Amino acid sequence: MKKAKVRTGAAVGGLTSIALIGLFYLGWQLFDLPLVPFDLFDWLARVLPGDVITLGIDSIVSIIEAFNLGSTSTTAKLIEQILAVAMFVSGGVLVGAGVGYLTARTERSGRQIGLAAGVVIFVLLLLVEIGLATTKISLGVILWMGALLLSWGAIIGVVVDAPDKEESTEVELASRRAILLRVGAGSLGVAVGALGLGRLVGSPDEETGASQPLALATATPSPESQAITQEVTPELTATVTTRDKISPAPGTRDELTSNEDFYRIDINTFRPVLKEDEWTLSVAGLFDKPSSLVLGDLMAYRAVIQPITLSCISNRIGGDLIGTSNWTGLRLRDLLEDLGMQKESEQLMVEAADGFFESVTMMDMMDPRTLLVYGMNGETLPVDHGFPLRIYIPNRYGMKQPKWITKITAIDHEGSGYWVDRGWSKNAHPQIVSVIDTVAEDERSPDGRIPIGGIAWAGDRGIQKVELQFDGGDWIPAVLRLPPLSPLAWVQWRYEWEAEPGKHEIRVRATDGTGSLQIEAESGVRPDGATGYHSEEVRI
Repeated sequence: MKKAKVRTGAAVGGLTSIALIGLFYLGWQLFDLPLVPFDLFDWLARVLPGDVITLGIDSIVSIIEAFNLGSTSTTAKLIEQILAVAMFVSGGVLVGAGVGYLTARTERSGRQIGLAAGVVIFVLLLLVEIGLATTKISLGVILWMGALLLSWGAIIGVVVDAPDKEESTEVELASRRAILLRVGAGSLGVAVGALGLGRLVGSPDEETGASQPLALATATPSPESQAITQEVTPELTATVTTRDKISPAPGTRDELTSNEDFYRIDINTFRPVLKEDEWTLSVAGLFDKPSSLVLGDLMAYRAVIQPITLSCISNRIGGDLIGTSNWTGLRLRDLLEDLGMQKESEQLMVEAADGFFESVTMMDMMDPRTLLVYGMNGETLPVDHGFPLRIYIPNRYGMKQPKWITKITAIDHEGSGYWVDRGWSKNAHPQIVSVIDTVAEDERSPDGRIPIGGIAWAGDRGIQKVELQFDGGDWIPAVLRLPPLSPLAWVQWRYEWEAEPGKHEIRVRATDGTGSLQIEAESGVRPDGATGYHSEEVRI
C-alpha cells in the first residue's frame, strides 16, 4: 500500500508540475509575474561555485559541438531551458513521492499533507525569488505563487488518496492507471493551453521599444573608431589591398553580423524584457548631479556610431560566440562629465536588470570609444542584446560589458564583477583570434586554385598579418581585406590555394597590430580566454 501511494504521488507530482510550468509562463507573459521554474534554475546558477558553473558551460558546449547542434548560443539557451524544466519536473516527482509516503505512514489525509507540502514549497520558492533580487515582491506575486503552489500540493494529495483500498487488487491498479491517465492528459492540456495563450497574448518585442528604426540626426561615425591606426610596414605591402579589389572567399562570414545572428550569452534562461516607458537609468554615488534618466535623455547627447567586434570570453578556438555590428550610443565620459563625476571616483559600478554587474576602470570610463549603447545596426537594441541600454568597452571580452543596464554608481574604490567573482579574468583582454571560415573547393578560380577565407581579430590592437600552414610546412601570408570596418572590428582574409589531391591539414595564425604573434599553445577558455591555432582537415 505504501509503495503504491509513493509511486502514485511521484507520477502525479511530475505530471502536474508540467501544468504548473505552463501556468507560471502564462502569468509571466500576461502580468510580468515570476517565471518560477526558470528563476529557480537561474538562482542555482548564481549560488553554485564558479568551478561548477564552468563545468556546466563546458559540458553544454562540448555536447553542441560533438553533435553539431547548430548555433552555440541559441542551442545552449535551449538546453538550459530544457534542464530547467527537467529539474522542476524532477522536483515535482520528489514532492509527490514525499506526499504519498507521508499519506501512507500517517493518519492525515492526502489533501492535508499535500497542502502542507505546497506551503513549504511556496516559502522556499518565495525565498528564491527574494534571493534572485530581480523580482519585485508584491502582494500580487505572493498571492499568485501561493495560489498555484498550494493548489498543486492539494491536487497531489487528493489524487494520492483517491484509490484508498486495504489491498492491492486489479481493480485498484486499473483505477490508479485511469486516474493517472486523466491527470496526465489534463496536465498536458493545461500546459499546452497556457503556453499557447501566453505566446499569443504576450507583449511582442516591438511594444517594448526594442528593435525599432533608429533615426538620429546627430549621429556621426566616431573618429577614434574610423582612423586606421596600425602601421603598414614594407614587408606587408604585398598582402595589403583595398577593399574593392578583393572579395571575401565564398563562405566567409559577413563583415557585419545581423542582429538575428549575433550571439547571445547571459546569465538568464529567459532574457529580461524591459519596456522603454517604464525604464530609467539610475545614476548614483559620487556625482554632483545624481539623476534618474530615461532613454530620451541619453539620445539627446551626440550619438556615435562604431563598427565593433564583440566576443564572449568562453568562445572556443574557431567558435561562433563572436560578431561584429554597428553600435550606436553616447560616449560614457560625456555623460559622466555632464553629471559632475567627482574627483574621488575611481571606478564605475554598472548594474543590470538581471542581477549582473561589472566595474569599469577610470581609464575605460574616459576612453572616447567607450559607449553607452542603445542602437545596433540601425535599430534600437533588440531585447536579446540588452534593450534599452548596454555598455561597450574597447579591448575587453563581453563578460565585462553588461546588458539591460539599470544603474551606474561612481565609487571611490575598486569594484567587483559577476564573472570575476567566479574565477574569470579580472582584465578580460581579448586573445588574438584567427579562424578558417571556408575552404571553397566548389568555387575554384579559372586556374584551379581553391579560395580559403576567414576572419582575424585582436580587440583594439588590429591585425597586421594572417598566415596559413599546410600539412606542417612553412607559414604563408594570406591577403587581408583592408581597411577593416574599423580598428575595433575583425579583418577578413583570403588565400588562393593551389591544392593537390589528398587529405590535408590547414592551420591559421595571426599577428596583431603591435607585432605580437597569436599564442600557439592550447588553453581552455577559463580564466583568460582560449588560446591555440584553429585548424581544418580537408580532403581534395
